[in-house]
Amino acid sequence: MPSTRDIRRRIKSVKNTAQITKAMQMVAASKMRRAQQAALASRPYATLLNEILAPLANSGGDLSHPLMEVREVKKRLLIVVSSDKGLCGGLNSNLMREASKFDRTNAVFITAGRKASQFIARTKRDLAAEFTYRDAPLFSEARAIAKFAVNMFAEGKVDRVDVLYTRFFSTLVQKPEVVQLLPIGEIKPHASGIGNDAAPGTHAVDSQGATEFIYEPTQTDVLGALLPHSVNFQIYHILLEAKASEQSARMVAMKNATDNAKQIIKDLTLEYNKLRQANITKELLEITSAAMAMS
Repeated sequence: MPSTRDIRRRIKSVKNTAQITKAMQMVAASKMRRAQQAALASRPYATLLNEILAPLANSGGDLSHPLMEVREVKKRLLIVVSSDKGLCGGLNSNLMREASKFDRTNAVFITAGRKASQFIARTKRDLAAEFTYRDAPLFSEARAIAKFAVNMFAEGKVDRVDVLYTRFFSTLVQKPEVVQLLPIGEIKPHASGIGNDAAPGTHAVDSQGATEFIYEPTQTDVLGALLPHSVNFQIYHILLEAKASEQSARMVAMKNATDNAKQIIKDLTLEYNKLRQANITKELLEITSAAMAMS
């Protein structure tokens, strides 16, 4: 049975841990709000970009672009977007479980985030490149990832590019999701973003009531300029969603850890009081017994 001194040490240790997890919870909550606001702020731009591209890309005719070329999938590229740090519940483990489902014999990987890089190295999969991104992702970071993937697709090294990331639904719900990045298929305009039923980067809107656009100089030139930018923006929006998911998961995990620590402190305090009371009772019995023996 532990002594009262041991229990006091455990209570002190758990209190110190609770202070750390509480501080991490507050920091994650602050970062989560900023990440959500950044992702929501990109939704109007994504909606308008898709509304412009949809009638252009789906108009048929002689319009074509290398990023829309459909080939037999012999080699595929998977961009895995994870976090750099842990302490965010099952976010990364759920993501890596999905990544492990891809056949390593015909899959090449690009990672954004240290946890994904560690997983690819540990499982000895083919890692083409690894990137990092900040707590507040920059468009230049997304453009670098997209450029590398587009070059591999354009050079024929891969026939399809997918993105695996954790999609944000709410503070309590984040789910891993795979989105096809290349080749760009049928574009359906929609309001992509946090909490929407459609995934970021995919495009969907009811064609009824769509605005008719006049393209200058030509539709081909506009398509050639907008499609690469659309790919860059899809990656950027996915980074924003992944970061919002990470901070949300970390905040919830740290809150649960803090609550568990408080419960442990409560249980240890009760055990300490019981043990202390038992020791007092034992000492009183010893004193009483000694007094009776002397009399």
